[in-house]
Amino acid sequence: MTITVFGATGKVGKRIIQMALASGDKVRAFGRNVEKFIDEDLRNENFTAFKGYVFSNSDVFDAINGCDSVLSGLGGANDGTDKTRSLGIKNIIAQMQKTGVKRIIAVGGVGALEDDDFGYILNNPKYPELYRHVAMEHLKAYEYLKASDLDWTFVCCPNDIRDKDATGKYITNSDYPPYPNLFTITAANLASFMLNELKRNRYVKKRVGISDIN
Repeated sequence: MTITVFGATGKVGKRIIQMALASGDKVRAFGRNVEKFIDEDLRNENFTAFKGYVFSNSDVFDAINGCDSVLSGLGGANDGTDKTRSLGIKNIIAQMQKTGVKRIIAVGGVGALEDDDFGYILNNPKYPELYRHVAMEHLKAYEYLKASDLDWTFVCCPNDIRDKDATGKYITNSDYPPYPNLFTITAANLASFMLNELKRNRYVKKRVGISDIN
């Protein structure tokens, strides 16, 4: 399988790349600052570093064209001015539709999950104001995916993503937060779930709540 990874230099993206290569997949790592991957690119025939801008149609098209699936760990600033999470996904969707690639799993936030009283969790007055701008970006990304004809999965993570190794101890739930919920997830557990979901396809066209468990 050939996987294109957006947000490749982030803490989730780096874990996805490590795990995918270890399992024998071919990986294309996309980002503006992929120079740190050049040695790996030269050393490993299964790995290609794509230097590009996620808002560039041609850069994104070239990175996706010919791959089997897309994994996105796009991040950005938290002040509401950075539209990478939403408009980046919008462009990725557009280029996937041009290339015919159908499968995408993208990292989002818990605010885009269902709330029976307020529609979305981010609409709950108790939702932390600190994360509201990012939650709105994630919600827009989800709406772009939902409106597309792609086979998407939107992984709605806790706000606390910890740069730690995989424990294999996590729980998922469709459209709602899981229970029990520790409100944390390790980056490696998240990467592991995303790669497993590529094979199992349990949550196609669904949001997924995820949390570490003890």
